[in-house]
Amino acid sequence: MADPVLTFSNVSKSFKEIRALEEVNFSIYQREFLALIGPSGCGKSTVLRLASGLDKQTTGEIDILTKKVGYVFQDPTLFPWRTVRKNVELLAELENYDKEKIYKKTEEILSLVGLTEFENHYPIALSGGMKMRASLARSLLLDPELFLFDEPFGALDLITRGRLNLELMQLYVKKKFTSMFVTHSVEEGIFLSSRVIVFSGRPGKIKGEFKIPFEYPRDPKIKFSSAFGKLSLEISKVLEKNS
Repeated sequence: MADPVLTFSNVSKSFKEIRALEEVNFSIYQREFLALIGPSGCGKSTVLRLASGLDKQTTGEIDILTKKVGYVFQDPTLFPWRTVRKNVELLAELENYDKEKIYKKTEEILSLVGLTEFENHYPIALSGGMKMRASLARSLLLDPELFLFDEPFGALDLITRGRLNLELMQLYVKKKFTSMFVTHSVEEGIFLSSRVIVFSGRPGKIKGEFKIPFEYPRDPKIKFSSAFGKLSLEISKVLEKNS
């Protein structure tokens, strides 16, 4: 097995009187795509904030072997006065990357996410799906070794969400970045990930872990297979029991 990129050991988190996480233990390994599934308020997003260093655990230990972390939120957080290209280049500019290298790398990333024709457009002219592609491109530009996704497609319509699931899976196959993906959708979690962790309701505890047996790249038609349906039912039962 590959080395762990991130390990949570007996991690708990409280916000004043609210206990968000309770003794969480797991590791995510190099090139793994891990999905975190659970009911609203169970602490899934808190796990990402702790992993990224945006917040600190109350008790327990977190070991992370990289500082190159990409974070994609549900809100694409694009600046309306910057073009798509300028939004994508923003983080690299803040890190003082070489301007010529940034320009060339941005061209490559925009092509990868299908936004080359829209590089000079402003966010107001983009669809929700395009905005999420721009947000993803902004993080990809820095070549993260660990990618954190906080329900990035949760606010999109089903058709757009399905399309972006496929595009993200294809990007993962090309880039093999280590990924931790928070979602409410069992279908989305199974389709994208190599492993699913199921959380209980607050305080969030790990109540189930499922290895996803399907090889990459995956065809969306796999969602209609009996194996996919059986796995979805098993995960849903654990969710229902612990919500």
